[in-house]
Amino acid sequence: MMTSTLGTSSLALFPSQHHSSLPTLSRSLTSVQFLGPKIRFLAVKGPSQFPVPTQVNSAEQAQKIGFYESQRPVYPFSAIVGQDEMKLCLILNVIDPKIGGVMIMGDRGTGKSTTVRSLIDLLPEIKVVAGDPYNSDPEDPEFMSVEVRERLLKGEQLQVVFSKINMVDLPLGATEDRVCGTIDIEKALTEGVKAFEPGLLAKANRGILYVDEVNLLDDHLVDVLLDSAASGWNTVEREGISISHPARFILIGSGNPEEGELRPQLLDRFGMHAQVRTVRDAELRVKIVEERACFDQNPKGFRDTYKAEQEKLQQQIASARTFLSSVQIDRGLKVNISKVCAELNVDGLRGDIVTNRAAKALASLKGRDKVSAEDIATVIPNCLRHRLRKDPLESIDSGLLVLEKFYEVFR
Repeated sequence: MMTSTLGTSSLALFPSQHHSSLPTLSRSLTSVQFLGPKIRFLAVKGPSQFPVPTQVNSAEQAQKIGFYESQRPVYPFSAIVGQDEMKLCLILNVIDPKIGGVMIMGDRGTGKSTTVRSLIDLLPEIKVVAGDPYNSDPEDPEFMSVEVRERLLKGEQLQVVFSKINMVDLPLGATEDRVCGTIDIEKALTEGVKAFEPGLLAKANRGILYVDEVNLLDDHLVDVLLDSAASGWNTVEREGISISHPARFILIGSGNPEEGELRPQLLDRFGMHAQVRTVRDAELRVKIVEERACFDQNPKGFRDTYKAEQEKLQQQIASARTFLSSVQIDRGLKVNISKVCAELNVDGLRGDIVTNRAAKALASLKGRDKVSAEDIATVIPNCLRHRLRKDPLESIDSGLLVLEKFYEVFR
């Protein structure tokens, strides 16, 4: 039985968090009262613009669990053999969504889509406003829809539930209405209300938006993604009526370089870039085929054999998310990262920012509160290789160029 590098003891497992399923309390809260399936927050100190949510609906949680269990089983993330670069990039983005997503490029049939979709088992739960189509954060105004903000400002108490982070597939042939949502003009004109049918961007808010064969995506949809990535909001306008909602998501794309290059504007929006290559070792290929056959024959039984490894990795990710804010990176390391970016003629500062974030996420995943040069060496090729200026006469891999410059600066 083959196992993943990320599923073994090579990554430090954090101590169990006994109360990880409970909502994170803000500094203004001094006590919590537990009432069966409900949680009530009491004794709020200091002025607050927004009232605090009052309860968690356990019935709706159970319904969501039933929904996930009824879906077609996905291949276990821990069972994926090799492709550690791709898996690490995905995990780091789950730990810190502000890294900005992953672009996965590689040969056909190398498990890109399988790996991305298998990530759904590892996604942590977040608090959302019950019934809100935009997965609004009940505590952070930046991630709230306009409707939720208005309800809070009126003093309305919100019902809060826990929900797994969404993963939404964006089909290549999707229309702009399907992606952005549509406005019911007739209802708006006759009844005077803004009737809006949310699209895929609304469902992906605070989640993951996955685009397979992203290099074949229509230009008008690329423009939509660029606008949302730049502003964090999606705006739909029709007949003088405008509706906006938050659209902040982890953008994951995959594709085959033989089918065309991405527009530079979109490529630069991906925080990290992973290259996937076909496995050449015959023994390893046989094992991959055998494991896939076992999964196809008995998905539940196959998933059960990886249950312990999946749970271990889930705990690592949850703990890393919790302790990420406490991870520090020395100024000297920050300066060296920026030297590498400058000497490689990387445009802008996005490469510097993403490398810092990815290195901190990796240190947190390994259970350390300080970033090391080794952490930076691990992630910097993925953060910079797609930002280098293209030289048609250059035969060396762009990731190797980044590492060469790294060792030159960090020696």
